[in-house]
Amino acid sequence: MITSRKQDILNHFDNTAASYLQYRKRFSYYGNDIINYLNFFISETDSILEVGCGCGETIAHLKGNRKVGIDFSPKMIEVAQQNFPDVDFQVMDAENISLDKQYDVIIFNNIIGYLDNIQDVFYAIKKNCHEHTRIIISYYNHYWEPILNFGETIGYKKKSPQQNWLDAKDISNLLYLSGFETYRINKRLLLPIYIPILSWLLNKYVAKLPLFKSMCLNQFTFARPLLNHSETVVADKYSVSICIPARNESGNIENAILRLPKFGKHQEIIFVEGNSSDDTWQKIQEIQEKYKHTHDIKIAQQSGKGKGDAVRKGYSIATQDILMILDADLTMPPEELPKFYNAIATGKGEFINGSRLVYPMDKEAMRFLNTLGNKFFSWVFSWLLEQPIKDSLCGTKVMFREDYLKLIANRKFFGDFDPFGDFDLLFGAYKLNLKIIDLPIRYKERTYGTTNISRFTNGFMLLRMCWFAAGKIKFW
Repeated sequence: MITSRKQDILNHFDNTAASYLQYRKRFSYYGNDIINYLNFFISETDSILEVGCGCGETIAHLKGNRKVGIDFSPKMIEVAQQNFPDVDFQVMDAENISLDKQYDVIIFNNIIGYLDNIQDVFYAIKKNCHEHTRIIISYYNHYWEPILNFGETIGYKKKSPQQNWLDAKDISNLLYLSGFETYRINKRLLLPIYIPILSWLLNKYVAKLPLFKSMCLNQFTFARPLLNHSETVVADKYSVSICIPARNESGNIENAILRLPKFGKHQEIIFVEGNSSDDTWQKIQEIQEKYKHTHDIKIAQQSGKGKGDAVRKGYSIATQDILMILDADLTMPPEELPKFYNAIATGKGEFINGSRLVYPMDKEAMRFLNTLGNKFFSWVFSWLLEQPIKDSLCGTKVMFREDYLKLIANRKFFGDFDPFGDFDLLFGAYKLNLKIIDLPIRYKERTYGTTNISRFTNGFMLLRMCWFAAGKIKFW
């Protein structure tokens, strides 16, 4: 049954379809910003569904290898098919989607304001989602409504049917009620029209600052299917590769084995030694031989320098479902690793980041200046990645191997100069549009050896990497 409001909206779009592409060109600066932002999170191999695609201009310019656009306006779909024949366009009501395929990304671009029942539409797309599907919703910031109404009054903007009054919390709540969870909200564009220099300055720099960001026109909501797997069900579902980079850690090697609990379907332990001045490499070989009948242990020596290089070496020979990092100093207790497994296996997150800054630490676990630095970088990372990141430099990070392989393919985007590996993984997870979640741990004092970190030298290097990432993520 079609309501009178829905019929009015259908008539509006049918009547404006012939001139809509020309109208979109008038506001191409605004539309291109949406397309560019969406493309940041979409890969060439993704399958895309756009609900309410209109004349098709947005989805036609998105990346992806299989693209489908649906709209309930036959006239809009006719225009879309004529102008963008490479995309599969279909006349279809969003509340009664008949598509039987699943998609990697489902987009709602400035359309949910027109929907009769948003929750019904979100329910309708559930059959088109797999566990890793991403829902991206763009909609205008409701604080802009008076300005948009004024634009219609003076004839600068086309009059449109009355829309639903929705803020970011409303959208997130409707998603939750329909079986989805919101994991990121972002706003863009202070000035949605092109004015030389001024638009560039305001939108590239000023709009990214915390106070001004809340005043931006476009808000983007990122969501994924709400997963609620039981820990019992997934206890033996996935195998794990545990990478242990070790430099001058001879006294900790055997304890890493003895203290490691059994969890997952199978455990592969990978020791990677690099540039030690003690007998760490000999100890690793000894431990591999000693425990060969009870543990699946691989060993390697890195050819480069730094923990990041060691982790990449370990991950290059890893073969299991989930990849984990355990620092050989054992300041992150190996006994905590099952919590990381449960968090990723049950679907609570797709990139699990250890956090040392929640619980009280052992007295000598972290020096004062290191603590201050970690808290500063926590703030920087939370701002950069638009998700709360309490501790960016905790050594323990966990992700699925299939996601890591995608991260490798995208690594050139951020460059290849991170000696620690933390930035490489965190920024890569953001680019892959993964849900990043912190897992608090109790950080312990070393019982053997000394830290390999130089506070000032490494601190300046971290600042340099943050500045570089800001240009790639925020100011582009």
